[in-house]
Amino acid sequence: MRTNPIVSTIDFKDSGVHHGHLKLPYSHDGSAWGAVMIPITMIAGRPGPTALLTGANHGDEYEGPVALLELARTLKAEDVSGRVIIVPMMNYPAFLAAKRTSPIDCGNMNRVFPGSPDGTPTAKIADYFQRTLLPMADIVLDIHAGGKTLDFVPFAAAHALADSEQEARCVAAMRAFNAPYSMILSELDSVGMYDTAAEDMGKVFVTTELGGGGSLTAASAAIAKKGVANLLKHAGILEGQPEIGASVDLDTGADGCFTISTSEGLLEMLVDLGDTVEKGQPIARIHDVKRSGTEPTLFHAGVFGILAGRYFPGLIGIGDCLAVIAVVA
Repeated sequence: MRTNPIVSTIDFKDSGVHHGHLKLPYSHDGSAWGAVMIPITMIAGRPGPTALLTGANHGDEYEGPVALLELARTLKAEDVSGRVIIVPMMNYPAFLAAKRTSPIDCGNMNRVFPGSPDGTPTAKIADYFQRTLLPMADIVLDIHAGGKTLDFVPFAAAHALADSEQEARCVAAMRAFNAPYSMILSELDSVGMYDTAAEDMGKVFVTTELGGGGSLTAASAAIAKKGVANLLKHAGILEGQPEIGASVDLDTGADGCFTISTSEGLLEMLVDLGDTVEKGQPIARIHDVKRSGTEPTLFHAGVFGILAGRYFPGLIGIGDCLAVIAVVA
């Protein structure tokens, strides 16, 4: 297979604190021999495990970049047992454009793994993670939020895995992150996800959804910062014990947890995030905006649980994920 064209300006074998870039050649109208320069930091201290920390896998999700830029600026090599590799803005073109996907090639970073060294820019970034960064890592954290189209109660998540021992290690790391909610997450489609790539390599993998709406709050940023520190302590990379508070255990593995819109129009939520709902309870209605005098389409909860996620914009289309109701485990 062809060598990936991305070059790191830092040497991953070095010790100490190193700030640099992943240089991805990209020829375009504004720069014939240009490059996408993706910021990266590595902090290496005493011998120990390697953590790979990423944010902005989707470019309109900001808790990860805020927490990881601060960590890159403040973490000292003498405090580290092992190595911390930080990519605060994984899909950097998408982040700069404040979009979920890359403006260069419309690439969704979390649907393109394992990527390709001779594919689109997004595929090349994925391939570099697949073949260079992920193999170095023992524990992987990818910080997500809902972006512009979704909003969530703040949760850390692990997936149900075929390897029960690996799943247990992922769940332990998820609990150590200690978001207000801890989710065993069932994906609608896990093909091409960074999560799947890491888990298929046997890595300890934790992800999150820490809010949404295409912005962040003081509370969601604080959850991310605390969670990153907790995870590094859990891994033995930082000294001390994780700061553990109360967390509600959730699961989305039951039939009926995901409500997909079968109508289009103006979305009116009838319950709010975190509310408990009964199976069959009305949770939303969609108003026809093409004519007046018509009855709205009513949507009901498919399971008993809490509203863990919802579509964020006011106008919704057919096929959009209207709601996620998680079962309290």
